This record gives sequence, C-alpha cells and structure tokens, in this order.
Amino acid sequence: MTTMYAALLRGINVGGSRKVPMADLRALLSGLGHEDVATHLQSGQAVFSSGHGDEESLAAEIAHAVEQHFGFGVDVIVRDHAYLKAVADACPFPAADLEPRQLHVTYFSAPVGPERFAEIDPASYLPEEFRLGDRALYLYAPDGLGRSKLAEHLSKPRINKGIVATTRNWNTVVKLVELTRA
Repeated sequence: MTTMYAALLRGINVGGSRKVPMADLRALLSGLGHEDVATHLQSGQAVFSSGHGDEESLAAEIAHAVEQHFGFGVDVIVRDHAYLKAVADACPFPAADLEPRQLHVTYFSAPVGPERFAEIDPASYLPEEFRLGDRALYLYAPDGLGRSKLAEHLSKPRINKGIVATTRNWNTVVKLVELTRA
C-alpha cells in the first residue's frame, strides 16, 4: 500500500542561492523509487507516493539525496495527506475570510509546547497572532509575512533550537492537501 506525502524543503531557491530546479527535484525523488512525483511552485515543496518508510526516514533520505546531488545540506520535513488535512482543518483563524497572504502555517519537525514561546508577549504584537497546533504554528499576519514583526520573532534561532521549522502561506497549505489526496 502506498501513501501520498509532501516533502517540504527549507530555504531553497531563495535570494539566488541554494538552487534546486524543480525538474531535478522530481527526477531525484523518482530516482529514490517514489511515484506520482510532482512539485508545487519553486519554493521547495514536492509530493510523491511511497510504499516504504515513515515520515522521518523519508525526510532523512531526501535530505541526504539533495546534499549528494546538489552539494549542500537542506532541512526536509515530510508529512502525509492525513496530517496535512488535519492541520488545514484545525486552523484556529477564519481562513475563508482572510487573504491567503495573511495566514501562514509553520510546520515543525517535532512537537512543540507553549513553553518554547514563553518569552513572547502576544499583546505587544496585536493585531498579529499565533496559535499552536499539532507540530504546527498558525500565524495571522494582517500585513503579510514580510512586514510581520511577530514572524520575525518566531523565526529566531533560539526559539527554534533543536527543531526544523518551515513556513508556508495558506494557498500552499491548501494546495498541498489537494495534491496529496489519493
């Protein structure tokens, strides 16, 4: 039995560095024995089906293959359709009423608790807000991610120490659910 997954590659094709052409990424995933391979946009998401492995071993396999093929390391998070759909369905913000640029999900490689964010005073960032989910953080940034002071604070290395974190806008969150549907 095969499962549909999304691979989220962190920090590729940004600012002209760490280039990973999507055709090459598709070929790489196919070469690893995965099927139904497709990519979405240029910012590091691919979907594929696989009958072997789990999310962590698949992420490690893809990260190793990217390093071997492209010559640089990249963090990878792999999640299956059921998880991606559950994250989208659990959104604590009114996604249908917001512009996609206002809503983002940060996927984490491991569970995170509120203690990780204890230094953040939510009231000082209003109207921006965040909520935690299952290995995910939902961010409402009314002026977009690029202007978000809260997003800047949430991405500090001391907050994300020991985990991989990668953020996607709401359009991409919804598209990944669609693309991984079997």
